[in-house]
Amino acid sequence: MISPVQRLLEECRDVRETTNDAQHYLIQIMSAILEVRNLRKCFKDLVAVADISFQIPEGICFGLLGPNGAGKTTTIEMIEGITRPTTGEILFRGAPRDASFRLQAGIQFQATSMMDHLKTREILELFHSLYAKTLPLPELIALCDLESLLEQTATKLSGGQKQRLMFALSLINDPEIVFLDEPTTGLDPQSRRNLWKLIERIKAQGKTVLLTTHYMDEAEILCDHLIIIDHGRIIAEGSPTALLKEHFGYFYVCIDTQDFDPLGIEIGEPVARKNGRIEIQSRSVNDTLQRLIQHGAQLNSLSVRQPTLEDLFLKLTGHTLRE
Repeated sequence: MISPVQRLLEECRDVRETTNDAQHYLIQIMSAILEVRNLRKCFKDLVAVADISFQIPEGICFGLLGPNGAGKTTTIEMIEGITRPTTGEILFRGAPRDASFRLQAGIQFQATSMMDHLKTREILELFHSLYAKTLPLPELIALCDLESLLEQTATKLSGGQKQRLMFALSLINDPEIVFLDEPTTGLDPQSRRNLWKLIERIKAQGKTVLLTTHYMDEAEILCDHLIIIDHGRIIAEGSPTALLKEHFGYFYVCIDTQDFDPLGIEIGEPVARKNGRIEIQSRSVNDTLQRLIQHGAQLNSLSVRQPTLEDLFLKLTGHTLRE
């Protein structure tokens, strides 16, 4: 039988990147579908977005990660054409956006009002009639799992069901690039995961997704590449795996204070206290476990976790994503 210590050691094996990940991304950006150059937005004396630049390769999920007020929504609204930049350039397929850009883009806003008294089917048919180029409605309905909702009044749908309908409307013109501005905010865990599945489906079809979020788990799961924004500035960029590998060379060994309290004990590694738990920054989990056992620690509550994007944000800024 495998021991608890062996099981914990196996759980903390590092995620390996393929050796050509960086080269692959460099090749992709040579044919970027969207490029932002020195984008800046000021509201009187407030600089909401401060000269940021990035490129989005075609066919990936590109994330803008940051806390509320970081400048994510302002950035995505400038790219969509809703807000005019103070300075900077936005290029679509290597050229400035023109009127045709709106026909190539799909947008799901943070919040959208539903039309009273219309059924889901009627809303889909209405929006479908507005475009010359569209996805076939049966295909769209199946893609977004809307079959059981077609005869329901849209305003009576649950939060997760409304987001699936809004997601379908963002795809109705068969866009090349889809903008999703914090689409899972306020949803329960199951509804969030249902929407993640839909995003994975359209990415598998080759569509490009620009996703803003303040959920680090969402960014780690969905995004192939991301930028982390704070106070309107880019503070880090890369794939989630590459960023964590670059900034961390350790795991977190966690244990309840009732099972081990390091007060007055030299552990030899940085220790933090959080909500009745001890977190040890361990470069060798095996060595850390041996030291804990030597100091009489009870391992009933012990767990090992890898650093997350929230840990990275805290390390880079000194505050958490939720603050």
